[in-house]
Amino acid sequence: MLHVSPDQSDRSPLEQRDDHAETFSLAPVSLWLEDYSGVRHLMEQWRQAGVTDLRAFLAEDVGRVKDCSSRIRVLKVNRKTLSLFEAHDLPHLVENLDRIFRNDMLKTHVDELVQLWEGRAEFSSHTVNYTLSGKRLDIQLKGSILPGYEETWGRVLVAIEDVTERETARRQLARSEEYARGLFEHSPVSLWVEDFSQVKQLLTDVRERGITDFRVFTDVHPEFVERCMAEIRVIDVNRHTLELFCSPDKPTLLRRLNEVFRDDMREQFREQLIDLWHGKTFQQREIVNYSLNGDELHLHLQFSVLPGHEHDWSLVQVALTDITARKKAEAYLEYLGKHDVLTKLYNRTFYADELNRLERKGPFPVTVIVVDLNGLKAVNDQLGHASGDALLRRAGEVLNEAVDKPSYAARIGGDEFALLLPATDEREGAAVMEKIEKLVEINNQFYSGLTLSFSMGAATSLSGERLEAVVKRADLLMYEAKRALYAANPEPALSQPDGNGPS
Repeated sequence: MLHVSPDQSDRSPLEQRDDHAETFSLAPVSLWLEDYSGVRHLMEQWRQAGVTDLRAFLAEDVGRVKDCSSRIRVLKVNRKTLSLFEAHDLPHLVENLDRIFRNDMLKTHVDELVQLWEGRAEFSSHTVNYTLSGKRLDIQLKGSILPGYEETWGRVLVAIEDVTERETARRQLARSEEYARGLFEHSPVSLWVEDFSQVKQLLTDVRERGITDFRVFTDVHPEFVERCMAEIRVIDVNRHTLELFCSPDKPTLLRRLNEVFRDDMREQFREQLIDLWHGKTFQQREIVNYSLNGDELHLHLQFSVLPGHEHDWSLVQVALTDITARKKAEAYLEYLGKHDVLTKLYNRTFYADELNRLERKGPFPVTVIVVDLNGLKAVNDQLGHASGDALLRRAGEVLNEAVDKPSYAARIGGDEFALLLPATDEREGAAVMEKIEKLVEINNQFYSGLTLSFSMGAATSLSGERLEAVVKRADLLMYEAKRALYAANPEPALSQPDGNGPS
């Protein structure tokens, strides 16, 4: 048989009052029945005294806030309130209100008072209370003046919801985000967050057109690479990026990206696109960018589509590590492996390798000029090695100026040099020797002191002749020239430049 509850109107006022009392007592949230009439009376006094901006008035003296709080009378609380704040009963709770409402509470209490001052019948705030054992409680407070008490504020119902767990989670999330942001902003490498979603769409469109060989496609349509570059959207960069690219701020860098990504960058980006085409969403490679000052930057790039965004590439992180110093060091070490530091010419190792390469591949004919610096031993013996080194540097200046690639000048001994001239016949070889003589004359006019003087011999390869034999013929001709020079002038390098000295 269906049980029907009796209509509330059929019950006596006493029974209804008991129900209301039990509902209040057993409510699952903390409820406070309070008397705010003392607060209203104080506010009326302030209004009569000319106060119009309550917030500013309370800010002048925090004691005024405490005065308001002290005039609130707690009439009744429910069981949830006692358990929440760890109180035995209402007197125990009231006796320790100063331990519950402290620290941050006064700041948010101002907001509540201002809402009442402005004539609102309801007020709310998010604040912090404390249990009697000192445990922090994040609470959501809502208050309402009960009907019939709008003029006196004699009965105000306050509901307090414990949101500590939610707020703790929110603070932990905020700390995690702050930590992650800190790692991003203060990373010692340049970090970029980018959106590649339009790039992915472009690649998808090309694939749907039936293209299978993307490398060939970009060979035929280089403008497609440019279009993909233009579709990249930079979302954020960190501080080190601004420092690395010499940018005062993010807007400036983003506005001038065309100065950063230029020259060789298109081909580098093309290789990146080809990898993406083949599904490589994590990539590493060395690239070249430029700072806004125009400096060349050698960078190690790490590209990664972030987890959860593999379907659209809408979030990509790019890390750039500056390897410019390392590349310069590597280039210098490579330079040292092929060059003579003093004269800046190629060294004997490079000369031997190049001679072997020309032997195998040409192009022929190959002309070899062997050059000897006259008088170096006498200069070292009589004036010291510093003077001899200065003479060697001058020799390097002349011989470097005398040839252009694919020809090379090398220092192959203490005072001996060789020029390798591929695709050069005997007549063209003689022209190079004449050029050297003119450069020596100009050099002697520029430098005071010791005269720079060369003895030279040139030989051009014959059909089927080994280059080693060509070098020997050039070497013999050089020694013939040297003997003739020394017969005429025993110490040519020690003579003063007068424009008529031997060359």
